[in-house]
Amino acid sequence: MIPRTTPRMTALLLAMALVAGAGCETPSRRGEASGQKAKPTAAAAVSTPRPARATRADIAEQMRQAHATVHAPSDGGGRAWIEAGPSSVTVGTLASWRIIYEAGDQGITDGGMVVFMVSPFWGWSPPQDTADTAPGYTTASTEAAGVQLTSRTDGSPMMGIAIGGRELRAGERVRIDYGGKFGARTDRFAESRSRFWIGVDGDGDGSYGVLEDSPAVEVVAGPARRLILLAPSTVGSGEQFTARLSVLDARGNSGVPFTGTVYLSAAPAGASVPDQITFRAADRGTVAIPVTAPATPDAAAFRIVASDRQQLDAVSNPIVTSASDQRIYWSDLHGHSALSDGTGTPEDYFRYARDIAALDIAALTDHDHWGVLPLDENPDLQREIESQVRAFHQPGSFVTLAGYEWTSWIWGHRHVLYFEDADGLYSSIDERYDTPTKLWHVLRGRPAITVSHHSAGGPIATDWSIPPDPELEPVTEVVSVHGVSEAPDSPSVIYSPQPGNFVRDALERGYRFGFVGSGDSHDGHPGLAHLASAGVGGVAAIFANELNRSAVLDAIRRRRVYATSGPRIYLRVALGTHPMGSAVPSAALSGEEPVALYVKAIGTDTIRWIDIVRSGAVSRIEVGDIKAVLLVPFASPKPGDYVYVRVIQEDGDLAWSSPIYLE
Repeated sequence: MIPRTTPRMTALLLAMALVAGAGCETPSRRGEASGQKAKPTAAAAVSTPRPARATRADIAEQMRQAHATVHAPSDGGGRAWIEAGPSSVTVGTLASWRIIYEAGDQGITDGGMVVFMVSPFWGWSPPQDTADTAPGYTTASTEAAGVQLTSRTDGSPMMGIAIGGRELRAGERVRIDYGGKFGARTDRFAESRSRFWIGVDGDGDGSYGVLEDSPAVEVVAGPARRLILLAPSTVGSGEQFTARLSVLDARGNSGVPFTGTVYLSAAPAGASVPDQITFRAADRGTVAIPVTAPATPDAAAFRIVASDRQQLDAVSNPIVTSASDQRIYWSDLHGHSALSDGTGTPEDYFRYARDIAALDIAALTDHDHWGVLPLDENPDLQREIESQVRAFHQPGSFVTLAGYEWTSWIWGHRHVLYFEDADGLYSSIDERYDTPTKLWHVLRGRPAITVSHHSAGGPIATDWSIPPDPELEPVTEVVSVHGVSEAPDSPSVIYSPQPGNFVRDALERGYRFGFVGSGDSHDGHPGLAHLASAGVGGVAAIFANELNRSAVLDAIRRRRVYATSGPRIYLRVALGTHPMGSAVPSAALSGEEPVALYVKAIGTDTIRWIDIVRSGAVSRIEVGDIKAVLLVPFASPKPGDYVYVRVIQEDGDLAWSSPIYLE
């Protein structure tokens, strides 16, 4: 029989068809016909109707039912382990395992069930029992006399193994052979603890509990295919700093067993870099490079070039010398681990963010109630995340933020970020916190913010009829692996867009927020989610005086931020003397006539266009160079105006300044 699942598992598997794969290769979700990035579209002023927004009340109700489920003492009882098969396997390869389940003290009644499930994300072969020469062939057997096993699969990641003939008594075992002679395809993303989930319906009522210590294997990176070189975007003249050079596999996984020499130079010449770097096996494919910036005037830019002179080449992001105390700090404020619907452990996540993506700021925002073991029901998992947040936090070097995703299928998804130690998980299915206003009420007065994401469409659009709280929601996410929520005239628009529900439509309502990008990565690649996606990713640039939680929160609340689709594009924008994110009395501009919008952009590829978006109208400026410095006249400033900049590169990557608002 096909297993009768709990409401939670039903919702999880239903949602796989809808939202699993955020961050994987799904180009059609981003308005593309192939794996290539969408071509830029013509600019225009956009006026769209505001129809009713689509919600997923069915998923929300299933989540509530799951939360209310009362399990029998025998549900989730027993233990399981891997008896045969590799403990470590390379991404995307074939292997087979033998998993043993041993019944607990309560046993399993006649009519009960053992459930075997592989990770429903990222490429594990679903267990199947019909073709022994195809991937994922799975059988179940037992030596318990009188016990009859009936197994069946339905194309989902689960196999149900019904217990018949008599009960399965304490200590009796079920053997699960997964992969057979052909093997099962492994996860395409590396992670140190990929679970073979075992569920137990001990009393046969169709509701089962999951073994929290279900057995796991390590999935390791494939061969070297990419070279990534990342450096700070702003440094002082003559300053010594560190760049990160990493060898990754084809999908951006780290831990590649690369050895060899990579040769380095600066372009233009002037910066001091080693002539070469030798990778040892112990480096696991990533090294720190000491660099001294040239003693050049303010705003001079350079890059670092790297090559192994065989197949691996990289050019760093632009590095700009700056005399200002305000530096650009790169952040990814939204991503997931295997503790909800992603891959990898929290430790894996933060290590990649710091050592591979060279981020300055990172947050892990696993879902409140979404995954095999929801955080809101498993405090130990919350504590695991919080422990890693504390372990990796190094003010002045690497700032980590506690957080989670408030996963409302009615009002839209928001991630909650704490700028102190974690201060509670307020679940979207708890009636005390199940609306944005209730969530903001409990967070008020705390060093915390919320960020609405994939707000124009995607798995669930934001309900913009509820005005964002000006204190607690000062920024919004305009881009992630789901696509772009900024406006319908942007490249790489989010899948399933809701007309009238874009961020620009929210600005037309009079809302004010800064623009950030975040990965929403589920593949273990915070800060580099765009590497394995078929479209875009997302990061946020934050202008702050210091690299600590307090300074970062202050910068975000003042909207001194901008967004990119993943690459570290350099962008400065000001209206007169007022930087991006400012709220400017229109009268204050009268003494600055003629008023001009200043734009400086340095791309990671040739900049094709710079779009000036003023109160919904788009003016396009053709660039055709890797750098642009513009002074754009800004005539007749008036209260209610807003203006921001969109940068479009030849390779399809993007950047957006935060708007400047006129009062």
